[in-house]
Amino acid sequence: MIKIITDVLWSIALVFLVGGGFYFSFKLKFPQFKITSLFKGFKTDDKNSISPFKSLTVSLAARVGVGSLAGIALAIYLGGPGSIFWIWIAGIITSINAFCESYLGAKYQERDGSEYKGGPSFYISKGLNNKKLASFYAILIIIAYIFGFMAIQANTISVSIEQYYGISPLIIGIVLAFVSGISIMKGLDRIVNITSKLVPFMGIGYVLLSITVIVINIDKIPEVLSNIILSAFDFKAFGMGVLSTFIIGIQRGTFSTEAGLGTGAIASSCSHSSNKIGIGLIQILGIYFTVFVICTSTALIILTSDYTSLSLNNINGIELTQYALNYHLGKFGIFVLIISVIALAYSTIVAGYYYGESNLKYLIKNIKPIHINALKIITVILLFFGSLASPSIIWNIVDILVAVLAIINMYALIKLRREIITDYEKFKKHN
Repeated sequence: MIKIITDVLWSIALVFLVGGGFYFSFKLKFPQFKITSLFKGFKTDDKNSISPFKSLTVSLAARVGVGSLAGIALAIYLGGPGSIFWIWIAGIITSINAFCESYLGAKYQERDGSEYKGGPSFYISKGLNNKKLASFYAILIIIAYIFGFMAIQANTISVSIEQYYGISPLIIGIVLAFVSGISIMKGLDRIVNITSKLVPFMGIGYVLLSITVIVINIDKIPEVLSNIILSAFDFKAFGMGVLSTFIIGIQRGTFSTEAGLGTGAIASSCSHSSNKIGIGLIQILGIYFTVFVICTSTALIILTSDYTSLSLNNINGIELTQYALNYHLGKFGIFVLIISVIALAYSTIVAGYYYGESNLKYLIKNIKPIHINALKIITVILLFFGSLASPSIIWNIVDILVAVLAIINMYALIKLRREIITDYEKFKKHN
């Protein structure tokens, strides 16, 4: 039953994500290919607000989570090497969705004391004048991140540490809940400071690890890349053939990049600048970094190993990445991966909590500290239970939630398409 629901929702979501991506790409004349213009959004005229760079690190912290490690591994395990090709294509096509949602997030942002807040709930409410749908989206984000995405992060940390060091998930859950709780109790400034320092560090560290593996296996890389492309169009593979590989690639790619879900708009909205278009454009850079650096690095690490010899049940995905790094670098590889998993998951947890809090503030206009504290306590409790939960159950829940978020957000972007196109054309005339 769950599989049928997931398949139906993702059939609809794919039409919105890919169709919307193509539509906006053509209408806006493919800004995702104009690389130099993507950097213009880093300039800001409001020195007192959170900088566009820091808002980008918040969105990257959420994107470059374990979906880039466990999710990509799961895509390869279920859909074969060809799924990576479709993740690349999805990254390029849907990156324009990230621009559109982030621009609207910045345009419809609201002041929140000395800070700013915004996201799909705000542009659905004010742009579409649909408060019921906006509230539904806000509730869904809270459920998706607090109950789903964060549980995946906690579960991946638990699985990776337990498998190689034998530490009980119970202990891991307690420690993770405690450490994460300290961070989120400090508020937005603390979260932004964590992501602005942790994201560059973990990105560079993981890339260096990947380069090491690639250099060791440099003779295999041409064959691996060829296999990725050929497998993407293998009509005989996996029963449904190329369609199955395509769907899995888009699913996992969307989970990794979050392009089209609207979450990038929540991060962008915490930065204030008169250059709203520029704030949207830099989010395309975040998509490219996630897909072509982090996700591709994970894929090459796995595909240069003998991963096909594995037979796994109730898979999280991280087991495959761990196996590949152990294959290439032994215990050192496992150690570095676990450090990467902890850093990636932790950054996603604190960024994801901010998404939840931002939408709670939308739902409760005169929010009080007791409401915020209640969300923090619930988050900490669910992080603990996420460490103990079944991976397959969590992934099933997340897949359904991601599809629904994509459908609602892409519907809003398409309804607001005229102002996106008009405002972008005005921006281009003056830049």
